[in-house]
Amino acid sequence: MAAPACVWLAFGFSPEEAAGEPGPGPGPWRLEAGPEGISRLWPAWSYVVVETGAGLEVRSAGQRRALPGWAEALPSETHLVLRGAAAAGAWRRGAELLGEPAWSRPLPPQPRRPLPLLPGGFATPRPPFFTALPAGLRARRLALGTEHALALGAAGEVFTWGAGRHGQLGHGLLESELQPRLVEALAGVPMRAVAAGGWHSASVSEGGDLYVWGWNESGQLALPSKALAEERARAEDTGTGSAELTACREQMATRDAAFISIQAFPALLDLPQDLEVSMVSCGSRHTAAVTRGGELYTWGWGKYGQLGHGNNISSDQARRVEQLVARGLRVEEVVCGPWTTYVRVREP
Repeated sequence: MAAPACVWLAFGFSPEEAAGEPGPGPGPWRLEAGPEGISRLWPAWSYVVVETGAGLEVRSAGQRRALPGWAEALPSETHLVLRGAAAAGAWRRGAELLGEPAWSRPLPPQPRRPLPLLPGGFATPRPPFFTALPAGLRARRLALGTEHALALGAAGEVFTWGAGRHGQLGHGLLESELQPRLVEALAGVPMRAVAAGGWHSASVSEGGDLYVWGWNESGQLALPSKALAEERARAEDTGTGSAELTACREQMATRDAAFISIQAFPALLDLPQDLEVSMVSCGSRHTAAVTRGGELYTWGWGKYGQLGHGNNISSDQARRVEQLVARGLRVEEVVCGPWTTYVRVREP
């Protein structure tokens, strides 16, 4: 009997199909894999880089382009950073591998850590392309947000730096940090994974606990969001009677102090039934987590259907993606693009 196959599915904005700004994606749609399958992917807003058995491939608006000889990618809307066995380089978007790179760096033959980490520092998909890390920081993972970065230390510590005006650094302040600084609120709790969104952050402990912090304007922390409550009230205004609307607004008035727009310290997030988390990924303003049982939970901004709940409604509560459960699909990996959620699932 053949082993169950792994495939990649996606919800939300489709950079493979769209040229411009589409409506909510029908999702989930299946990424065409070919006979080699897709092992990894790296999404940007308007394109995605996938790794197949034949190597890396750029997919965008119905077009595909092979990137022979490269092993990893770090994409942005302006540049694409690629890493191979002996070097890393950056090319302007749309001119991959044509002419001289905008930046290049030779690499020594040594054990590889995943991009954006490079020996001595890390890469960014925008100039200046390389930044040195302090010599004493032994990072095993690094995640890049729009304006901030998180590093996972060798012993499970979390360091953050960059812009902090949305609380995304987790130090209790709304100030920037020029150098990596230990997130003291997580000290003594070894982490196994970190993730950075547009202006929010997340980490998963070795014990399966999920911590979130930063901006919560779209409910991306799964904490009460006033913006979403007001959105629901407007929906009530057009869809229900005045009594229901009045009750909704009264509830908003009494709960105003409980709404969280910025969470400057890491907050422990309780999933339903105290489920343990195996991995987390952050989009621009949404978040997705996979439980150790292979279920997918999503929350935050949902305008393009990226939460996978069959609509374009945003949510400030963690909700299980029921259509995956109904199809008997076990989620093994999740990767959030800015407006998209990609999941690798094992078919029954």
